[in-house]
Amino acid sequence: MRGVANVHPMTAEMAMQLGRALAHVLRREPPGRTPAASARHRVVIGKYTRLSGYMLEQSLAAGICSMGVDVVLVGPLPTPGISFITRSQRADAGAVISASHNPYQDNGIKFFAQSGFKLPDEAELELETLIETRSIDHLRPTATKIGKAFRLDDAGGRYVEFLKNTFPSELTLDGLTVVVDCANGAAYRTAPAVFEELGARVIRLSVKPDGKNINHRCGSLFPEAMCRAVVKEGAALGIALDGDADRVIVADEGGRIADGDALMAICARDMARRGTLRKKTVVATVMSSLGLDVSLQAVGVRCVRTRVGDRYVMEEMRRIGANFGGEQSGHLIFLDHATTGDGTLAALRLLAVVVAEGRPLSELAACYEKVPQELVNVAVRQRQDLGSLPLVNRAIRDAERQLGEKGRVLVRFSGTEPKVRILVESPSEGQNRALAERIAGEIRTALG
Repeated sequence: MRGVANVHPMTAEMAMQLGRALAHVLRREPPGRTPAASARHRVVIGKYTRLSGYMLEQSLAAGICSMGVDVVLVGPLPTPGISFITRSQRADAGAVISASHNPYQDNGIKFFAQSGFKLPDEAELELETLIETRSIDHLRPTATKIGKAFRLDDAGGRYVEFLKNTFPSELTLDGLTVVVDCANGAAYRTAPAVFEELGARVIRLSVKPDGKNINHRCGSLFPEAMCRAVVKEGAALGIALDGDADRVIVADEGGRIADGDALMAICARDMARRGTLRKKTVVATVMSSLGLDVSLQAVGVRCVRTRVGDRYVMEEMRRIGANFGGEQSGHLIFLDHATTGDGTLAALRLLAVVVAEGRPLSELAACYEKVPQELVNVAVRQRQDLGSLPLVNRAIRDAERQLGEKGRVLVRFSGTEPKVRILVESPSEGQNRALAERIAGEIRTALG
């Protein structure tokens, strides 16, 4: 759930109802669970550095406690850190108050299951149904059956230690300079600490959150400052996280950007060489460049595609038994270490390759060549089945006919904003731009 904070549905009232619905579902006893084990249920709640996080955190906690479930408050912590704490605390669920890469006035809420994986769609639908039907409004535990809230003051330190343990013990970052842009977000303390404690000299950017500057012209959405700092400081590479630190964009020693596809190519080829890439398969989304397929095929690795969204990448990884996947946007999932995308962990895995190979990132990134893509976002007033728009479909079919086997067209609604995203990919940048704009024009006419 995501939107403008304090405007429906991102209100304190809705957060409380969500907390009550989640607690109600958690208190239903699964078969075989003993009374002793079910005495107290717990939910971990973490948040980011948005001003509205205080309001939603307290409301969500109140809703959970009002249904007789305890709350563990960890304060500002990256999404993957909350997933880790949920698992390590043996909590029944985890809740993240975040709007990811959206501007500060937005916020959102997402949940993790006890396993640390995101809740499946059907579980989220059940929570919505409980709220809409008001079927649990009458349930009101009293006296000692009301839940309690506790603060876990060392959650950040625990997460830092977890991350350090994912870095090969025989390697060190001694002598390396890295630029780390934390987007004034949840990793503003943990990410620099990880790299420093492993021996690196860290140049910190965007580590002074004020509740309003999260993602503001910084981090993975705006990596220009990071790129300039890499060149100025003579750094080995730059690391730009987003507000919730579950995605990463990297710059090489020359300040040139390497996106998620490039990082997947480097890491997957390294894992294949070491025999640790399960099924010799990488799971990516339909947004990833065709250049990723070419790079992986060269070393006998298969690329499987899913719909856009890290949850769908994870679901496919678990379904087929793969242990590595990600998105072009920088969500990289190393399933041997974590149950969700983790930007800091991904940067550590990349640094491990850089150090072990003794080669600069620019050389490693040469294994991947991006096929030019044109991405156009069109704001729309309503969602409508794109298949029902004849002129839009004609423009798409014409584009596909012109591209033939040398390219592709992808048109879809955004999962987080009222926009249609148009991707045209082929070796010709000019052709990509012209075809994307024609499709965009038809969509503006039909839905704008």
